[in-house]
Amino acid sequence: MKKLVSLALSAVMACGLAAGIAGCAKDVKVSDYEIKPVKASDLKVGLICLHDETSTYDKNFIDAMDKACTAKGVSVVKKLGIPEDNKCFEAAEELVGAGCNVIFADSFGHEDFMMQAAIKYPNVQFCHATGTKSKTHNLGNYHNAFASIYEGRYLAGVVAGLKLNEIGLKEGQDYYQMGYVGAFPYAEVISGFTSFYLGAQSVANATIKMEVQYTSSWYDVEGEQKAADNLITRGAQLISQHADSMGAPNACETKKVPNVSYNVNTSNGAPETYLVASRINWQPYFEYMIDCVIAGDQIATDWTGTIATGSVELLGLGKNVAAGTAEKVAEVKAQLEAGEINVFDTAKFTVNGAALTTYLADVKDYGDFQGETEVIKDGVFQESKFRSAPYFDILIDNITKITQD
Repeated sequence: MKKLVSLALSAVMACGLAAGIAGCAKDVKVSDYEIKPVKASDLKVGLICLHDETSTYDKNFIDAMDKACTAKGVSVVKKLGIPEDNKCFEAAEELVGAGCNVIFADSFGHEDFMMQAAIKYPNVQFCHATGTKSKTHNLGNYHNAFASIYEGRYLAGVVAGLKLNEIGLKEGQDYYQMGYVGAFPYAEVISGFTSFYLGAQSVANATIKMEVQYTSSWYDVEGEQKAADNLITRGAQLISQHADSMGAPNACETKKVPNVSYNVNTSNGAPETYLVASRINWQPYFEYMIDCVIAGDQIATDWTGTIATGSVELLGLGKNVAAGTAEKVAEVKAQLEAGEINVFDTAKFTVNGAALTTYLADVKDYGDFQGETEVIKDGVFQESKFRSAPYFDILIDNITKITQD
């Protein structure tokens, strides 16, 4: 039986409802309570998803949770289509009422509402993907988790760069052009498209320029398709995405433009243009989370998965990848695992024409949006080393943000 630190009533009063959690005091007072082991046969896991299986992002979580719960012999209760508002808190309460011992939510905007639930129900464990506040708000039963997906994006970029070499330069153009459909200008998205770009550039035989268009939504089939269409009209020879629908892959299949997907192998819907997809495999984390609850152990406050833990994956190569792609991907993956390649090596990119030698990132999320942690060490931007959720939020040279034409 282990001791767990949780917010005392005074901290609850200080922090208030979810709207005020971002501004909670840094030094909250805490009290102790005990975590009791739970038999697998008695354990229930709650899952809160922003959308349902039609979203590639949410389907990735749903599938991983089903596999983890089956492997561990525990039951799961799901709440799908839960928006990033107070309905998340209500869903968490319903899951507590259903007897769930641990509850996981999958979207960035769920965080404050999950924290609100953690304060109200100190004997239930609450876990959350892509969040940033667990380390700075001292809730012993609230936990963040993510993975070094930038390594997977980099590998997917290698696939893209090799395909661009095969396609060749456009007549009269001395650079390749890629397009990227992003949901929001958050660090998670920026880190992802930057690592994808750097992977492509690492194998390309010419300079690559990439345009990024945001949709202001995680899931918008029409908006994502329009963004991809616009990027293609502007000259993109290849499209990737950090958005959750089939909108961009469908646009690529229609226009016969190669596509790199995210979270799900989209070759069934886009067989001619699908190249590869990267994803976070959440099953290792879910199994770890379940094991902790069964044993009565503390879940890590802020957990980061890697390629080595099986948490970062490439999904099957498409039938039209460039020759030699599988061999090159295997080579680069081994180099990443061995630490021979650093994705955010500052010698590989510039910002406004200059090398990046120092950067204070907003790692400690106190709601002030002020950088406080030096994240460049030995010539490498240390992504996801100080916090699981990405904090690379820099627009590097040759990547341009655009709007709809």
